[in-house]
Order: sequence, then C-alpha cells, then structure tokens
Amino acid sequence: MIETVFRSEDLPVADRVDAWREKLSQIHAPVDLVCRPASDFRAQQCVVQLGSALVWSSVWSPQTIRRTPRLIRSSDPEMIHLSLITKGTVGFRMGGPDALYGPYELRTNDSSRPFDILLGPQGEGVDAVSIDVPRACLPLSSDDLDRVIGHRMTGQEGVGALLTAFLTTLGDNPRSYTAADAPRLETVLVDLLATVFANALDAMDRLPAESRRRTLILRIQAFIRDHLHDPDLTPATIAAAHHISASHLHRLFQDRETTVSGWIRHLRLERAREQLADPARSDVPVHLVAVHAGFEHHPVFTRAFRSAYGMSPRDYRRRALLQETGDGPTAD
Repeated sequence: MIETVFRSEDLPVADRVDAWREKLSQIHAPVDLVCRPASDFRAQQCVVQLGSALVWSSVWSPQTIRRTPRLIRSSDPEMIHLSLITKGTVGFRMGGPDALYGPYELRTNDSSRPFDILLGPQGEGVDAVSIDVPRACLPLSSDDLDRVIGHRMTGQEGVGALLTAFLTTLGDNPRSYTAADAPRLETVLVDLLATVFANALDAMDRLPAESRRRTLILRIQAFIRDHLHDPDLTPATIAAAHHISASHLHRLFQDRETTVSGWIRHLRLERAREQLADPARSDVPVHLVAVHAGFEHHPVFTRAFRSAYGMSPRDYRRRALLQETGDGPTAD
C-alpha cells in the first residue's frame, strides 16, 4: 500500500497551483483549475493506493475544477470519482441543473463527461475524502454507471454510512495498514461503492452474489458494533434485523475463527477494556463499564475478562492508569 502526501505550503508560491493541477490530473484525469491568487491558494492531500483504486483525503481553499470536452478528447482514463464531503459546501455542474452538496453527502463524477466542481462557493474551505476507481473495476454495467453518476446520495444512513465509516477510518489512519492489507481493503471499497450505486438505482439484484454476501457481512458487523450495549443482542435478533435466518447468519461467519456469539463477546470485552484504560472514565464504576459494554451480570463479565486478559477488570484498570501516568510497570 502506497501513501503519498501533497502540501501546497511545501512549494514556492508561484508553483503551487500548477503542481496541484498536475496532482489532480494524475489521480483522476486532466483538469483545469480556476483559483484565487496563488498567495491565497491552499491544498493538502494524502493518497492511499489500494490496487487500482485510490482513496485520498484533502483540504482545499476555494477553487473551481473543470473537465472540458477538449480535455476528454485528449485523455480519458474512464475513472469514476466519489467524494464524501466532511466540511464546507461544493457546487457541481454536469450536464444538468447546478447542485450544491454539503457535509456527509456523496458527490460523483465521471472522467468521460464534462463537469465543473466549485469548492467552497461561499468562500469557505472544504474537507473531503475521495475515491477514484477505474470504471472497469466496478461490477455494474456501463449503462447503470452512466445512470447513477451525478445522483445525490447520503453518507449518513444505510450502505452510505458504511462507506462513510470505511473512508473516514482509512483517511484518519492510513499508516495503521500495510501493503498486505491492500487487496482486502480494495475488495471492501469496490463492494461498498458498487452497493451504494446499486442501492441508488434500486438494482441490488444486479450485483454479483459474492459482492452482496460480503456487503451483508459488513452491514451485520456494523450493526453488532452499534448494538453492543444491548444485552438482548443475540444471533436471533441480528438475523431478524437483516431479514435472514439464524442458520444463514452462522454460515456467513464460517470463515471467521469464532462464532457469532463469540465475536460479540470479544467486541464487548474489547470495549470494556478500552473504557477501563481511559483516564477520562476512571470515575465510572467497573460494573457500569460492564453494563455499557453489554454485560448484564457483573460476575459473568469479571470471569470473561479475567479469562481473556489474565486479571480482573479492577486490576487491569489500576495497571493501565498507572502506566498512563508513568508510575507503574510497563509491558516487556
């Protein structure tokens, strides 16, 4: 996995706009830029390469990006672009009425069609996390992709929220992954992007069965994490929430080294462990930490915690907080 970083402030003022134009053209397709005077121009970008796909976080000063018919005739790599806007507003024009996008909306464009992107049309800065992926990598027909590009989609619910979580996690912590993680992350990214598009088209049945299966697993995992605090979270309730049978749910987890219930218990213990080690939560009684993690019965929690981590929750908290202040023993 390759990570590259661009900062306009690292360059002489006179070179910044041209360097940024070149960087954008390399990632998506050749574009033109309309910017404020170079002295006011600002851009930052962190790019992570996942096989044929790129994920990049960016910070922009107000500017306009244009892909013109002339540029398309000169070069068209047939790239699909999606941006998750996290701060500011973005105006967009692509063969239809002008649109304005705000935080946690998903905006798309296609290197094969002319477009204008107005970043910060009211003079504000814009933060975003973006995807660029070759059209050929997506398991949807060319007609379906033509229909969905330009659709207004949300990153706050449904599979859009899954894509948002994936992009923000990757954008915030690119160095926590290695080159060995790239193929798996690329598969997750392409599955989520294709599912967001298919959902917008009401055409989920057009996705390959394996893509639907992998995305269903991601949805189930997100559901479990969101409901860990609920003591009634069981395989039966998870299956019902996703309109599948309990046996189907267990089959989906066959590739993991644990059962559904085992994974729930592991996540609950990890959540409790993190809270016990948090100095900001040091005044929260241990039994409430257990409740917040989804354990109804304190003795059950204590036994499970000791089995997993080799000490009681109270001893773990004491050790973790002493290490935090530098007063206690450190791990070998």
